[in-house]
Amino acid sequence: MSLFDTTPMTTASRGAVRAPLAERMRPHTLDEYVGQGHLLGPGKPLRVAIENDDPTSMIFWGPPGTGKTTLAKIIAQRTHATFIEFSAVLSGIKEIKQVMADAEKAAHLGSRTILFIDEIHRFNKAQQDAFLPYVERGTIRLIGATTENPSFEINSALLSRCRVYTLVGLTEAQVVELLQRALNDAERGLGASGITAEDEALATIASYSSGDARNALNALEVAARLVQGRKEKILTKAIAAEALQRRVLQYDKRGEQHYDIISALHKSVRNSDPDAALYWLGRMLEAGEDPMYVARRVVRMAVEDIGLAAPEALNLCLSAKDAMHFLGHPEGELALAQAVVYLALAPKSNAVYVAYNTVRGDIQATAAEPVPLHLRNAPTKLMKDLNYGKNYQYAHDVEGRVADMECLPPSLAGRHYYVPTSEGREKLLAQRMEEIARIKASKRG
Repeated sequence: MSLFDTTPMTTASRGAVRAPLAERMRPHTLDEYVGQGHLLGPGKPLRVAIENDDPTSMIFWGPPGTGKTTLAKIIAQRTHATFIEFSAVLSGIKEIKQVMADAEKAAHLGSRTILFIDEIHRFNKAQQDAFLPYVERGTIRLIGATTENPSFEINSALLSRCRVYTLVGLTEAQVVELLQRALNDAERGLGASGITAEDEALATIASYSSGDARNALNALEVAARLVQGRKEKILTKAIAAEALQRRVLQYDKRGEQHYDIISALHKSVRNSDPDAALYWLGRMLEAGEDPMYVARRVVRMAVEDIGLAAPEALNLCLSAKDAMHFLGHPEGELALAQAVVYLALAPKSNAVYVAYNTVRGDIQATAAEPVPLHLRNAPTKLMKDLNYGKNYQYAHDVEGRVADMECLPPSLAGRHYYVPTSEGREKLLAQRMEEIARIKASKRG
């Protein structure tokens, strides 16, 4: 078979080898493709480019199993172009030059070539530069796939000649859809086997796939082999767990365990128990809980239970949330673990939480009084004539930089909401509040 022979291999030519389920179930058309609605929905940029036969080279950036190779093959099929798949792991300059020379000959004969490079970020600068003249002349249409940020891993010269499309991990519902399709498809999938699956079994596989369709289909194929040897050809949650080679924890993301375990995590942090906090965090993440849900709750703990006793806790938790989003499963989970341990060991204060709840109660229970005149701005003469801003004291101009001036509405004058604790940084805030009170008292005297 020549380099440009696109005739599919027959069963005979492959011998007795049968392609893996994930390869057999690879979509052939855009209608079969699942996910990436932000790019492939009606009127979306990539779909328009494909339908209009846009010859621009492109880079697909996204996590594994999101359909980067599949999209490249669909584009080649729709545009009747020769498709050459190139691995950055296995190829060097010599192979690149040979492929480019063959593509140039094909172009002279009126044949279009799509060169798909998997893991293009693994090519060094010299290897990437080798593509430039051919991309510029239109000899090839380059489609690169990468799991790394193209801004850092691909030469700016090559990147400027490509359009970058960002692919995202599939949702669990989309993965379940693909698994069910594989079970029903008698020609390419497992439909002829007579295997059926419990909804919980497919949901279990999907939850551990991390949005990777290839991983999910590989797990389904292993599970199907386990079912084949049983009397009842039903894929259960237990068999799915066996195929995944891990124990599936009892956990319902929408049920009682969801709320019980997050409650246990929160109360362990509040009680300064890092060991228990780590355990409950692990129980949630290992059971397939959405890590971004956990991250949101961890941020909530920082503001509710740590507060101004250790104000840096909030920044740490927000950074852990960003790290989880950036790294994904499982690497990002360590950032959440770090945040949880810090929160558990940090000094605790709910003073701001209590203060704000008291404020909300007063707002509901009292009239919405107008802003006192001395606190209002007076940008016009009429406002000045109406005493807007009269008797306002600019704190920077008075001794101690604290004015003896009431800033609450008259009915709430003198009300105190925030009462700092003696924990962590709040001990210093309490001292500052005492100092402010002494300054005001001295001015009244």
